[in-house]
Amino acid sequence: MVNVTAASLSNDQSTKRVLLAAPRGYCAGVDRAVVTVEKALDLYGAPVYVRKEIVHNKHVVTTLEKRGAIFVEETDEVPEGATVIFSAHGVAPVVHEEAKALGLKTIDATCPLVTKVHREAVRFASDDFDILLIGHEGHEEVVGTAGEAPEHITLVDGPDDVDNVEVRDPEKVVWLSQTTLSVDETMETVRRLRDKFPSLQDPPSDDICYATQNRQLAVKHMAPDCDLMIVVGSRNSSNSVRLVEVALEHGSKAGHLVDYADEIDESWLDGVATVGVTSGASVPELLVRGVLDYLAERGYEDVKPVVAAEESLMFSLPNEIRRDLKAAGMSDKMRHDAAFAEAGSLH
Repeated sequence: MVNVTAASLSNDQSTKRVLLAAPRGYCAGVDRAVVTVEKALDLYGAPVYVRKEIVHNKHVVTTLEKRGAIFVEETDEVPEGATVIFSAHGVAPVVHEEAKALGLKTIDATCPLVTKVHREAVRFASDDFDILLIGHEGHEEVVGTAGEAPEHITLVDGPDDVDNVEVRDPEKVVWLSQTTLSVDETMETVRRLRDKFPSLQDPPSDDICYATQNRQLAVKHMAPDCDLMIVVGSRNSSNSVRLVEVALEHGSKAGHLVDYADEIDESWLDGVATVGVTSGASVPELLVRGVLDYLAERGYEDVKPVVAAEESLMFSLPNEIRRDLKAAGMSDKMRHDAAFAEAGSLH
């Protein structure tokens, strides 16, 4: 990891510049999920059904819709016998059962790091623990994880929800979390839970994913030097919303979330010398490039990268589609985001 201190970023406030976060954009789980839908369209042809948004990004979803993906809210909206892909956020066991009853061909694009949390929930439930799941009520990932052991799981929606938590046995309680939360807020929630339940156990490993942590770390480094932080991401993207919050908490004078460059209000730039730019873990790089072009046209041509971590993790495609791709003589390899920079690419 390369640590960049706020002091090393100091700058003459009369000079316009951009601090560009690294890492930013696609994480390994998102890249895997998007490529899964693309490969399914190539292999099976349109339409391919996807339960919920494959990832929480408006541009990704609309682009895949144009290519023949059909996004549905519930499994029973998929025609009997069709192919359905489960989103990166994961699903509860009951959804797999519904799909089987309808004779659907399923491809599970759940992020492996979300699957890890599911397995932890099953394990602790089998040992009869009360599981305190830290997350946002109604978020698809939380719904899926809670569905693994609903009789053992209690949702804790932030620090202020701790007072409402009750357990059967304070000596047998463990916390797990949604993978896309604010690290700082989650640790504060855990601190309050441990004050209430001193025997609270930690998960076997971090539940907040590496990409969420790294993107927040970069923003923390940049924020004290930013007059404005622009986060590229959709409003239903938990990790993108958290980036704006982290920026404001760590010193950025202002912060805004945009899907596209044309959503930027030019008045945001009044009196602004340093603009921080980053993007959520479900955002293709071309959207960031659009923001950088917008800023360059307004005098912010000096772009300085702020590197908080290096990422190289890649996940293989889901087994179901890898098998069919191999049988069809097609490549089952993943692709790096940076290798597909042509206009309109999601990678």
